[in-house]
This record gives sequence, C-alpha cells and structure tokens, in this order.
Amino acid sequence: MVRVVTVVGNRARGGWSVATFVWTLVMAVVLALGEARPAGRGTDFLIGLCASAVLGVVLGWRRRLGAVLVAPLLSWLVAWLPLVIAAMVRHGVLAGLVVGAFTVTVGWIAIGGLELVVVGLVALLVARLRPHGPAVVILGPDS
Repeated sequence: MVRVVTVVGNRARGGWSVATFVWTLVMAVVLALGEARPAGRGTDFLIGLCASAVLGVVLGWRRRLGAVLVAPLLSWLVAWLPLVIAAMVRHGVLAGLVVGAFTVTVGWIAIGGLELVVVGLVALLVARLRPHGPAVVILGPDS
C-alpha cells in the first residue's frame, strides 16, 4: 500500500522587490538631503516617515513580513555613499568623512531601528486587518 501525503501551503502573492527598491531610493535621497541641509530635517523626516508607512502598507497587504527585516539593510547599502558625500559637502572633506563614517556606522543603528519599527508596525497592522480567505481546505478521498 502506497501512502501519499501532500502538503499544501499558502504562499504570499505579489513581489516586494520593486516597492522596497523605490523606498530604498527615497530613503537614500531623504537621508542625504537631511545631512546636507539641516534646515529641512523636519520635512525630510516626514517624507521618510510617510515613505516607510507606505512600504509597510505594501508589505503588509502582500503579506511579505519577512521583507521588513531586509528593508533597513537594503536602505543602508544604498544610502551609505550618498550620506558620506552629503556629510563631506556640509562639513568639509576631512571632517565630513569622519562625520559621515560615524553616521553610517553608529547612527545607522538608530536610523535602521526606526525604519524597522515604522515599516514593521504598519506591515503587521495591515496584514492583520486584511481580510483572509479560507484558512484550511480539506479535500476528502472522493474529491
């Protein structure tokens, strides 16, 4: 007698890479502008907060909550060079290099943590509020 067990899983629909890439570019611009011109930091902070909330909505709606952990890392990979250059423009070459290196290393713990919290909380909220389909479908032997 042969027994066959088939495991049927529920996969999330829709990609996350395009939304995350666009968010990463927006965050790189926001962070670089925030460093280059400190007078606009309030507006830059709001734009970054809104962009992070929108990414959270997209990831939560598509149920791609694992991408929430990857997004701050991708943001750091894209934004580190523009952030160092912006610090060099604002503070001068040598001082900007030190300030930029400090911002990219130590400051990124706070920046990435804030991104993780905002994107993660919004994604969890949206995923929780999104309507679900049938949780389990049981197919009998006569199906």
